[in-house]
Amino acid sequence: MSTSLLFGVVASSALVLGAFIGARFELPKRLLAILLSFAAGALITALTFELFEDAYERGGIVRAAIGLMVGAIVFTALSAILDRWAQPGSQATPADEFRGSAKLDTDAAASDRPAGKVSTRGAAGMALLAAVTLDGVPENIALGVSLGEGTGGLALLAAIFVSNLPEALVGASSMRSQGRSAGSIMGLWSVCAALLVIAVVVGAGPLSGSDPRTISLPLAFAAGAVIASLADTLMPEAFEHGGPAVALSTAAGFVLSFVLSLA
Repeated sequence: MSTSLLFGVVASSALVLGAFIGARFELPKRLLAILLSFAAGALITALTFELFEDAYERGGIVRAAIGLMVGAIVFTALSAILDRWAQPGSQATPADEFRGSAKLDTDAAASDRPAGKVSTRGAAGMALLAAVTLDGVPENIALGVSLGEGTGGLALLAAIFVSNLPEALVGASSMRSQGRSAGSIMGLWSVCAALLVIAVVVGAGPLSGSDPRTISLPLAFAAGAVIASLADTLMPEAFEHGGPAVALSTAAGFVLSFVLSLA
């Protein structure tokens, strides 16, 4: 249990660190894109070898495939709702204002581009906080299950950390653009971090001793949520602001996470 608590704290500490940076500093937009694409590469390895493969081995391909599709559908639907919530007013934001996800508002965190209406008048920061929580709970439960059964989890831990950091940074920056105080921002993201630590402990405790076929469903659900997050949020936003160069950082994230999965 102490190991799962430690892993949970490490994974969720990226949310607090990212919120601290986002509440106080601005970074070049290309650097933000590199961080997002690196996280995407790491998540590709983690969802393949530590989520979906485990789900398949525990429950078979049918159960794993159903769980993955349900996870992808649920996250995609909720993400669409959160994107609409993130936009200012009741009308959709013009297409030329953003091309990626409205809730992942990198303009607010960028030092080389002024914050737009999505940053200052919408609810992008809160929407991204909600998305990170929804996506993070199944991921962290899966991390806890891996730890509880002694099957590693380093690659998943690294992937969660490197994805949490830029998302919290951008979310906190958006909250700052809306006039929230640094203390309020840190408090909100710290609550999210604490919730995700609890998810790891739950996965390592009550769920780790469950029937393998039962565990396969949340593992596959988490894999589906990660795939949806990659396609819906991380990759489009990274490519929009980083261009073709993000291919290299995506590959670097994949290699790092794969090496960790062998440990």
